[in-house]
Amino acid sequence: MHFKLGFLLFAQSSLLLLAHGSPIESPSESSHPLHGRAPTTFKHPGVLVNKAQLDFVKNRVAAKAQPWYDAYNAMLADDLASSTRSPSPYQTVECGSASMNPGNGCQEERQDALAAYANALAWYISGTQSYANKAISYMNAWARTIKDHTYSNAPLQTGWSGASWARAAEIIRYSNAGWSSSDITAFENMLRNVYLPKIIGGSKANGNWELVMMEAAQGISVFLNDASSYDKAMNIFFGRAPAFVYLTSDGSCPKAAPSNGFTSCSQVKTYWEQSTFPENGIAQETCRDFQHTGFGISSMSHVAETSKIQGSDLWTTDVGTRIRYALGFHSKFMLGEPAPSWLCNGYVDLKRGRVDFQVTEVGYNALNGRLGIPMTNTGILTQQNRPAGTNNLFFGWETLTHASNGAF
Repeated sequence: MHFKLGFLLFAQSSLLLLAHGSPIESPSESSHPLHGRAPTTFKHPGVLVNKAQLDFVKNRVAAKAQPWYDAYNAMLADDLASSTRSPSPYQTVECGSASMNPGNGCQEERQDALAAYANALAWYISGTQSYANKAISYMNAWARTIKDHTYSNAPLQTGWSGASWARAAEIIRYSNAGWSSSDITAFENMLRNVYLPKIIGGSKANGNWELVMMEAAQGISVFLNDASSYDKAMNIFFGRAPAFVYLTSDGSCPKAAPSNGFTSCSQVKTYWEQSTFPENGIAQETCRDFQHTGFGISSMSHVAETSKIQGSDLWTTDVGTRIRYALGFHSKFMLGEPAPSWLCNGYVDLKRGRVDFQVTEVGYNALNGRLGIPMTNTGILTQQNRPAGTNNLFFGWETLTHASNGAF
């Protein structure tokens, strides 16, 4: 039986090779680090920031130390943290391409989730109950209302918003903020029934989609104490991460994401819009633009940090190496180095890069701060971007949460 199955798989692979040319390597489940799996007991708060990290930030802000004090005040000055802002929940969030045509509830959901996170951070740092109440009001309003995400951007929209909801909910639930058990149950049901099914299966789209979907799925799994969903999300993540950032050790061709179904190097190179790979750190979306590239690197960093909190240090594995080189490679162009002729035909699109490449704090803190790895260009860019704000999609205020934060 096993021999017949192996023969059939070999024959199928041979036919694909004949049809499509040189074969490419896809990350297999057997290559995934087993220590990336769900812990026996989840740690809380445990999505992107843990208690020790939050306590560090609280103490730094109380001492008016920099850069945390200015970063905290910048967050409070953001409209998303306003005490007069109110939730705008939708029963069905309808997001077409680019969250338009239609775009019903897309911005409202993303920003309400980030507003909940900003207020959760403000509550933890200041101890002011009104911030906790505001965060809870956002989460309760959406938990009582939303039923579905529809149209083509639904998986991405669900990933963006779900990532922020999980961060906010973890802080509020595990800080004696006054969130009632019935409201927590309603929020759990929302994440379990509306969000998780839309993202847990992954995506065939560009890498930033699947990466933020797995970031959200991981965070939601932590909040739900759902080991099975956590493992499924990490399994997909371990397939996509090496297919998003290239290392020269991969060979002459980047790895292919299992969900893409590519069978030849030429297909992968066309997908990457890049024909040669002489340096570490090139990303699948580099030749698209640095905006979407930043999205993917951000989600990789968030997953690695949450994994570290949950007992698996991905920063010391292949994942961390890829994040390190991706940050360094793209930082040098953000700092003004011209693109070489071999890269994206000599042109890289930095549009919105000043906002959407404010994604270096988490990785720089983990790799340079905790592990001591030199990252000169990333460090310069990180300093220039401080205090890092939010892109109003799914990441925000990471100078506040992660600058020189060695607590764990």
